[in-house]
Amino acid sequence: MNKKRQGLSVLIASTLAFTVCFMVWMMFAVVGIPIKKTLDLNSTQFGLLTAMPVLTGSLIRVPLGMWTDKYGGRIVMFVLMLVCVVPIWLIGYATEYWQFLVLGLFVGLAGGSFSVGTPYVARWFPRKQQGFAMGIFGAGNSGAAVNKFVAPALVVAFGWVLVPQVYAAIMLGTALLFWFFSYSDPHHLVDSKITWRQQLQALRDPKVWKYCQYYSIVFGGYVALSLWMVQYYVGEFELDIRIAALLAACFSLPGGVLRAMGGWMSDRVGAHAMTWWVLWVSWICLFLLSYPQTQMTILTIDGPKTFHIGLNVWMFTALIFILGVAWAFGKASVFKYISDDYPDNIGVISGIVGLAGGLGGFILPIMFGALMDLTGIRSSAFMLMYGVVWVSLIWMYWTEVRGAELMGAKSKPFRLHG
Repeated sequence: MNKKRQGLSVLIASTLAFTVCFMVWMMFAVVGIPIKKTLDLNSTQFGLLTAMPVLTGSLIRVPLGMWTDKYGGRIVMFVLMLVCVVPIWLIGYATEYWQFLVLGLFVGLAGGSFSVGTPYVARWFPRKQQGFAMGIFGAGNSGAAVNKFVAPALVVAFGWVLVPQVYAAIMLGTALLFWFFSYSDPHHLVDSKITWRQQLQALRDPKVWKYCQYYSIVFGGYVALSLWMVQYYVGEFELDIRIAALLAACFSLPGGVLRAMGGWMSDRVGAHAMTWWVLWVSWICLFLLSYPQTQMTILTIDGPKTFHIGLNVWMFTALIFILGVAWAFGKASVFKYISDDYPDNIGVISGIVGLAGGLGGFILPIMFGALMDLTGIRSSAFMLMYGVVWVSLIWMYWTEVRGAELMGAKSKPFRLHG
């Protein structure tokens, strides 16, 4: 088999593997709902339960990237998937809250597959095709939506206990398929030069902090809301778990599959313009999503009249769909920033920015739950995200937009000055 066909096979097998890993990573978004009811958890505890896999999936990213450089993506991805099979299976036998938390940490290793597949896939393609290839691989984020199609049907038909058993079987089968349809090339192996010290040194650059902030929204927010949306629909609109998951997929699916298009558009219009508009679209959507269901009584000349203000389920779904599309583009535009500003240091910077995004996906669900327990308002999750976007918009204005004419005849191509 020639190199081109091997590269295509590697891309397809790796994208399938990443999709399944992401599906497993998001498992608690659905099975967490009956677990919450069984264990009588509050919203903060539920947020912690859903977030535990995200923690290890984020922290393991840098070591996995280093091992991929040293040993090759094929063996690292295969072993990673096999290691996750047993803890996924054991979730069906857990009965105590702490058991779910501990097993969630081990299951979360699957989330580190992104940092294995990205360099593994990229090295099979020429530089001019690497962005598109990585974009296709990154569309494996849509595993969050696949989880919302598969898990609810299993929960309703057979109970939540069957979900981890089926997912363990799918993970094992996918690992074997990946092994038989992927390839190794000794020329792709390099001595990893990325160290934890370099990762920490990168934090001295204020631009890195800014990109971490952006990615904590477009990726961290995406992960957090993907975990939170099903139970939000069930609680806010009193929907069946299957319908709730289907509507929640309107956010997860475009947020995953449109990442490749976001990369293409970022190449055309630039990372700055794309990210700027992504943040503004996010700001508008989150402002509307933040408004809680409100009953307002007004004293009129004819006596008191009561009005209801709030989003119905279809308006809500339309807004989160737009938000999902925006964040898909934003995930690509942040990495375009990195490739533009750090062409010789992409590995280090993308590692630390990716870690920040993952940690955002861990912290935000816990904060969503804590705010809901504190205020009793479900839309407080969107209020929090609205505030985070405000910070990014202000930061971007002062560091990039101020002094640069973005529109009009005098506008010039934007360049960052370090």
